[in-house]
Amino acid sequence: MLAKVYSAAIIGLDAQIIEVEVDTSYGLRCFNIVGLPDKSVQEAKERVGAAIESSGFQSPHHQPVRVLVSLAPADLKKEGSLYDLAIALGYLLAAEKINFPLENKVFVGELALDGRLRPIKGVLSFAMACREKNFLELILPMENAAEAGLIEGIKVIGAKNLKEVIDYLEGRKEILPQKTDPGDFFQAPNYPVDLGYIKGQESSKRALEIGASGSHHLMMQGPPGAGKTLLAKAIPSILPPLSFEESLEVTKIYSIAGLLPKEKPLINFRPFRSPHHTASEVALIGGGNPPRPGEITLAHRGVLFLDEFPEFHRDVLESLRQPIEEGQITVLRARHSLSLPARFTLVAASNPCPCGNYGDPEKKCSCTNPQIQMYRRKLSGPLMDRVDLFINVPSIKYEKLAAVDEENCSQKVRERVEKARQIQGERFKKDKTNSEMEIPQIKKYCQIDSTSENLLRKCVDSGQLSARGYHRVLKVARTIADLEGLEKISFDHLSEALMYRLREN
Repeated sequence: MLAKVYSAAIIGLDAQIIEVEVDTSYGLRCFNIVGLPDKSVQEAKERVGAAIESSGFQSPHHQPVRVLVSLAPADLKKEGSLYDLAIALGYLLAAEKINFPLENKVFVGELALDGRLRPIKGVLSFAMACREKNFLELILPMENAAEAGLIEGIKVIGAKNLKEVIDYLEGRKEILPQKTDPGDFFQAPNYPVDLGYIKGQESSKRALEIGASGSHHLMMQGPPGAGKTLLAKAIPSILPPLSFEESLEVTKIYSIAGLLPKEKPLINFRPFRSPHHTASEVALIGGGNPPRPGEITLAHRGVLFLDEFPEFHRDVLESLRQPIEEGQITVLRARHSLSLPARFTLVAASNPCPCGNYGDPEKKCSCTNPQIQMYRRKLSGPLMDRVDLFINVPSIKYEKLAAVDEENCSQKVRERVEKARQIQGERFKKDKTNSEMEIPQIKKYCQIDSTSENLLRKCVDSGQLSARGYHRVLKVARTIADLEGLEKISFDHLSEALMYRLREN
């Protein structure tokens, strides 16, 4: 007998529907799985056999029966244990042990030997694929039901074990569909670091506010202990909250990566990723076999903080150039081609030299000129040209350290940032920030007066600004004007943008 049920596979960040065909016939006992399965899929025959027997049915391993499982399309590599439930049901149907209508149902889930359904990764993508392909019902482990229930338009059924799934399909047990209200997870996040905790550093806080308002990349340089790391950790507290569509984007990434908290099926806070400087290129940009999201994708719609920036391997830093510019990364391998979103705000922190005291009026630098040049040489010109704001973070005196900064607490700054983002949303008619403007939009929305134009001409002609730097200065000036609620960019706005852009080599 032949039976066909539907399951799904993860390809990058999206899901694809998989046909699971099971054929049974009398003969020498065997159980084969074809369709480019990996080792974990091939081992499903052992898990499925034990789970079927634990659920009160006769295992195919104890009968003179030949079982052939085909996973189609056959040219797509199948990975993971999520096909167990579909294979088990397909066998029971083909062996005429059970009978139920198959139309518009998708099954995903890993089976334990006692028949329990174990949770899987990437459930949000499966639910979205079911809706897009007009499937009406998704049956999956109970632990994943709340996550899949975020997607409207499909019936999500969460089950504890294989026996419960069969009882539901044959009408002996009723399971209520899972519906998850996104509003239950959109309470205000509890930020661990408030911008008001940081004393002094007014110019740095101003630059952080500008960067958060327009999603501009920034780099902080200063001696050890000046507060660079603390400033970076405070950035999420001044960013506007995620919209529901953005939350689904981020949740889908974290679900596939296996990083979604069990008690929270929807991520409502902007990611903050801070990889160590020994991270490899694959860990940062993604890849591997099978390809997986890297840190820049996990930081999508949030912040990627690279502390000790010059200590990263040069090839790792150079791999950031394309995703910084395009907001996505395309990973090409011999057998894989994968495009991953990477629209993050880069925040880098660096000491001025290996010892950290170069330029400090009160501490003597112990580094030689060749050491300083070698330290800075890791940061190439093309990479630095993609950074919008350069911030000097000096050491602070005791008077400022002991003072209370109530004016620049995160809540007040976040309110100003949200107003600026709202202006940008109305300008572009969609969820887009000033840093994402293309050249036609720059020409349209970044008009400047003749005085400002003369200043920019001098900077470009003298070599202080590249063509890319020219456009990035205009974007930052546009953001500064948005913070003040002004439609036109003034000379003061442009001068401030240039102040953050021009730096000592």
